[in-house]
Amino acid sequence: MCSLRLFLVLGLVLVVHSIDPIRVLLVHETNNVDADRAFTAVQSYLERTKIPGLSLGIVSRVVLDSTQKYLTVDDVCSLYDKSVDAGIPPHLVLDFTWAGLSSEVMKALTRNLGLPTISGSYGGVGDLKQWSNIDGNQTKYLVQVMPPSDIIPQLIALVTSMQNMTNAAILYDDSFDVTNKYKSLLKNRPIRHMFSRIETNINTQIRRLEDMDIVNYFILGKVDRINQVLMAAAQENYFGKKYSWCALSKDGSSEPFVRTENGSILFATPTINPDVANGILYKTSGLNTGYSVDTGFYFDMTLRALTAVKNMIEANTWPTDMIYPKCSSSDIVATVRENLDLRKAFTDANVGTTFAKLMLNGNGKSYPQVEMTVNQMNFKNSRLESKNALGIWKAGMPGEIAFAAGQSIRPLQVISVFKIAVVVQAPFIMKRNSNGTVEFYGYCVDLIKDIQAIMGFEYELYEVPDGKYGNMDSKMNWNGMIKELMEKRADIGLGALAVMAERENVIDFTVPYYDLVGISILMAKPQVSTSLFKFLTVLENDVWGCILAAYFFTSILLWIFDRWSPYSYQNNKEKYADDPEEEKREFSLKESLWFCMTSLTPQGGGESPKHLSGRLIAATWWLFGFIIIASYTANLAAFLTVSRLDSPVNSLDDLSTQYKVQYAPQNGTDVATYFERMAYIEKRFYEIWKDMSLNDSMNEVERSKLAVWDYPVSDKYTKIWQSMQDAALPQTFEEALTRVRASNAENNDGFAFLGDATDIRYQVLVNCDLQMVGEEFSRKPYAVAVQEGSPLRDLLNDAILRLLNQRRLETLKERWWTDNPEKKECGDTNDQSDGISIQNIGGVFIVIFVGIFLACVTLAIEYCYFKVKRNPEDDQVISTPESRTNATNNRKNLDDAYTKNSQKPYILDDKSRDPYGADYGYNFGAKRELELEGDGPRPRKAW
Repeated sequence: MCSLRLFLVLGLVLVVHSIDPIRVLLVHETNNVDADRAFTAVQSYLERTKIPGLSLGIVSRVVLDSTQKYLTVDDVCSLYDKSVDAGIPPHLVLDFTWAGLSSEVMKALTRNLGLPTISGSYGGVGDLKQWSNIDGNQTKYLVQVMPPSDIIPQLIALVTSMQNMTNAAILYDDSFDVTNKYKSLLKNRPIRHMFSRIETNINTQIRRLEDMDIVNYFILGKVDRINQVLMAAAQENYFGKKYSWCALSKDGSSEPFVRTENGSILFATPTINPDVANGILYKTSGLNTGYSVDTGFYFDMTLRALTAVKNMIEANTWPTDMIYPKCSSSDIVATVRENLDLRKAFTDANVGTTFAKLMLNGNGKSYPQVEMTVNQMNFKNSRLESKNALGIWKAGMPGEIAFAAGQSIRPLQVISVFKIAVVVQAPFIMKRNSNGTVEFYGYCVDLIKDIQAIMGFEYELYEVPDGKYGNMDSKMNWNGMIKELMEKRADIGLGALAVMAERENVIDFTVPYYDLVGISILMAKPQVSTSLFKFLTVLENDVWGCILAAYFFTSILLWIFDRWSPYSYQNNKEKYADDPEEEKREFSLKESLWFCMTSLTPQGGGESPKHLSGRLIAATWWLFGFIIIASYTANLAAFLTVSRLDSPVNSLDDLSTQYKVQYAPQNGTDVATYFERMAYIEKRFYEIWKDMSLNDSMNEVERSKLAVWDYPVSDKYTKIWQSMQDAALPQTFEEALTRVRASNAENNDGFAFLGDATDIRYQVLVNCDLQMVGEEFSRKPYAVAVQEGSPLRDLLNDAILRLLNQRRLETLKERWWTDNPEKKECGDTNDQSDGISIQNIGGVFIVIFVGIFLACVTLAIEYCYFKVKRNPEDDQVISTPESRTNATNNRKNLDDAYTKNSQKPYILDDKSRDPYGADYGYNFGAKRELELEGDGPRPRKAW
């Protein structure tokens, strides 16, 4: 039994030792000492550990000069061809070239020769040009993993994103190669950035970057080079809240230091994960303490690659019949290996790590998951005041920072201070004095405050010196806000700035923040004159005089006819004695005047004259009154409404076809430029048409098609621009308002101002003497302006779109238009639904009050006259026995009649009544009731 066990063990040992040692072709650049040091450490490790089945055979080393492409081909091919001729081609190629020509040559050779390769070259997805289009079989044995120097810069992408940076400068030394990072590191991010190798004269380099308005700086390099850059920055006074400094180094043995009065930097350096530090490989690798992260990376890659090949050979998945074409073959065809899945074996290899876990996700996406400690180092008075461990960054694309409790990188964020140029135009930008300082407020100020809350920056507002938005002259020179942005005195242009094609050629605009705004017309509002006796002005004074004359004449004539006609009532009272009393009317002068007056009213004149001649006069007067009243009523309605009719100027066409009202825009504004260019376009069209019509090279048929009597292109704007120049363009907006207010709106004479609709709408909002006429035309949006190519545009676009989705822009519009504190409530003179105002018809009420007053005076006169003129003896009553007997009989007869007809007599108290008054039934004294047949009390009629 023991012999059998010994035989099996010896057989297993023989089988193990029958596996050929693994032959390796190692390629790296001359300056990649970490790769050479790591491979040597792996050789020592394998010799010490004696891993069964894992041994190194022939190792072919090629050290390349990365700048010599053809030397790379010669060196690699000569050594490779020799191994093929000797029948010992390499099992595995370890391509530890970094980047550049030598790396691309190696990728081309390994792809075309079909050599199983493990590469530690720089490059993300698409950066390895020679391996970018390999097929599925080739990806199984052409494996690439990004080195630490290629994944560590991803921390820059994370920091720029977390701090919303708009610019950045990335300085690096020879310990990092960021050639392939120019396009990929900050791709699709709204940030203006540049890469720059650290130069000898660092001060000049930093000043040059600062002149480019870069305030965020990243340094990739060794600690001593980092210190040199920081010292230069301190000398140039580039520390403080306006600057941000972040340093990344693969060297964890020391820390940066800078002599500055007050400054902070973010410093990140690799650290070993405790799980890795406690691993067997970390303790037994034989690497010296303090080895670089690159050495650890290449050690792990080499050991894992060798283990993968060993596992495939043991599992019989490594092809034994591989054909190795030579580089020197003239008819070489790209070799594609099938059934060689080195990638899977490399991924499945159960090998520890000395540095960081490898994240294997395919070429361009595989990397060591480096862990870096992120520290905030605060310097003050040329010494390190404090050091705060903010957290740990786990490498990724871009990875994440696990912050310690209460820690953040926000305190290190640059406080951007943007200079914003503004133009005062209500209600967008207005200014006022507050405690002796000028304060800006308005729609756009609220807008920029909302954007500030989203983006997190500070700003300084200043007014454009010439107060203009900006136009280009004939020499292509700009003024106003556009000039401020072009000359980089302002970062942002804010106000009611219209988006125009020529402006977009020299600056950039954000998405619009305000609706389309056009040009409109401002005119003085007609001030309708009012009068309490407006109804009397319907007819002229001579007409009223004729009506009064006709009234008196007709009244007198009616009195005379009634007096002299033999058939009138006053001359034939006996004839009309039996007629009802209401038909008996004697037309005295007073009655004639009353008859003619009341005949003009709906009440009517009453009983007409009895004689035919008087009736003819009355009929004539009635016809006269009917015509006068009808004419008065019709003219009164028209007279009271004609002043409220619409203005004859309702559009630009109306202005251009009349000559009483002058019109013009403010000189130097967008509106003036619009009309000037429209006139120029018409002129150019005319010249083109004229040249075509007079072109001798055209045949008769073609020329006849252009021969027309009428000018085919309108000259509308040419005439308008000429009229504007004749009217003299106002130099300021205040001058334009003064000229408009001086207009005579009632006579449609004076001046009309053409300007931005928002300007005009606001003036109408806060003034009751102005009106906006017609519809808007030539509409354009308002937007925020930035310098050409500025990354602020994308950031501002995101903020404005967010405010739009939150309906914040609508809220601002309501605040500064609908709910504006300066808004005035003005009556609409064009609104006819309100009817006739009391100012125009109030006189009729005065007439009533005057009539009542005159009636009261007349009553007083009548009463006084009656008191003075009456005879007191007429008030005495003489009582005789005969009169008393008659009164008693009359009363008895009345009482009998009341009793007989079930009436209840009204009994007077004999004790207190006046004898004469009681006899005739005056209601003197006390009362008592007589109940008859259960009926209630009834008053007795007066006798």
